[in-house]
Amino acid sequence: MSHQRWALALIWIVPALWSSNYVIARLARGVISPHLLAFGRWGVALALMLPFVGWALWRERAALQREWRQMLVLGACGMWICGAIVYLGGQTTTATNIALIYAATPVAIAVLGVKLLHERMTGAQQVAVACALLGVLVVVARGDLRVLMEVRFTAGDGWIVLAAASWAVYSVLLKRWQSALPPGPRLAAITAGGLLVLLPFTIAEWFWMETPPPGWKAAGLVLAAAVLPGVLSYGAYSYMQRAIGAARTALIMYLSPVYAAVIGWVLLGEVPGWHHALGAALILPSIWLATRPAPATPEKAPGRPKSSRPPRGAGRV
Repeated sequence: MSHQRWALALIWIVPALWSSNYVIARLARGVISPHLLAFGRWGVALALMLPFVGWALWRERAALQREWRQMLVLGACGMWICGAIVYLGGQTTTATNIALIYAATPVAIAVLGVKLLHERMTGAQQVAVACALLGVLVVVARGDLRVLMEVRFTAGDGWIVLAAASWAVYSVLLKRWQSALPPGPRLAAITAGGLLVLLPFTIAEWFWMETPPPGWKAAGLVLAAAVLPGVLSYGAYSYMQRAIGAARTALIMYLSPVYAAVIGWVLLGEVPGWHHALGAALILPSIWLATRPAPATPEKAPGRPKSSRPPRGAGRV
């Protein structure tokens, strides 16, 4: 199977991994503090990755020396702000508000992708994005427009806005900053950068804020967060971006409300309503339409013989 086909298949899998973070965030309140959860999550994730990518990191240490500033920026955006800050905001806001705020990020990523990465979306794909956004709003509003009109924003929503903006920046920079590192070692390096940024905030939280005592439930949440919305989802996201671009990869976030409803039904006993079915009916076909490959453009000089020599840089990912 080609890289692009693998990426298109992952579009339907990765949101389920990411949606598990919603359940983890809910279960973490009163069990483990936000920065400690984020630091533990990415510390365990790095420990899981190193046996597989450690030698590659050592072999590419010259590239690491050139790109370490990028790793710090990406780590701050993806592991600190999109980690601890999300857990912090989730303590004082509602799931409805979080879903509303995050629903705007694929649009922001698509716009930034067009402006900074010169990615192209067809008219049909733009319509699909709008339909997917409508489906998200249907799910969030539970089919009632008054729910959207009655939304009240809290201080925690400010943290979620920051996290959503940071995710858009992370997604675009991950694609814009080309790296000499393969995807796995690069993710490990970004994770290490995120841990360096997280460390002083985690220490400050531990010493100067009231935090829950550590326990087995907290350890279980850290392990689950490291594996599901951690190593697996971030690694797949990087792979998908390289294969199909930032704008189309960002559309997986539209699937999160649908997957979160299913996970909530199975794990939390929250029975889905008719609005979930209507939202899924809008979102799922839209994702399929928006992620279809663009039609190939015909060559300008069809009579010109093709060279048997591969283009420079061919075969490199």
